[in-house]
Amino acid sequence: MRIAVLGASGRVGGLLTTQALERGHEVVALVRDPERAALPPGRHIDVRRADVFSPDTFPGLDDVDAAVSAIGIGKKDGPGALVAGAGLLVAAHVRTVWLGALGSGVSIGAGGRLYQVVMRLAVGGELAEKAEADRIALAAGATVFHAPDLTGGPLGPGRRVVRLAELRRPLLPPRMSRASVAALMLDEAEKAAYRGEVVVPLG
Repeated sequence: MRIAVLGASGRVGGLLTTQALERGHEVVALVRDPERAALPPGRHIDVRRADVFSPDTFPGLDDVDAAVSAIGIGKKDGPGALVAGAGLLVAAHVRTVWLGALGSGVSIGAGGRLYQVVMRLAVGGELAEKAEADRIALAAGATVFHAPDLTGGPLGPGRRVVRLAELRRPLLPPRMSRASVAALMLDEAEKAAYRGEVVVPLG
């Protein structure tokens, strides 16, 4: 497969890129500044300059089979990056796996009461934008991952996804390694098992 990774220079995006290459896929790495992006070299990676706030110069994606997005709201991004990114992937008419956050939008409260308090303290100002970006992606048939608190660490052996409606509220705030989330997102890019749905990665 040929997979586009939006936000390929970020912590999750870098893992998506590396793991996709390890699986034998070709990767189109979409990054704001290719000169500064620390990406693995090789003939199976095509690095393209992509600024979500510059839709006129955003690269075409008609040569990819699927896109996975790990774009976030960093210091350089500012408000609007998630909504802009979701809109551009929708406009590209590419099958998309979108990374959202457990406890935002339709999954508000799903991580338990303590987790919801943590979410409001940590990213309270971004919750509305995350929900709007999810809405845009879902309306176009994307699979939206509502990931819990992300950590470092290796792939979890028991990683899996469940539909949001099937999630049992945990007693403790859930956590998961970025590597495991990246692997599950790539599984979905390959299989397209949950198109148009919100899923929660576990493990």
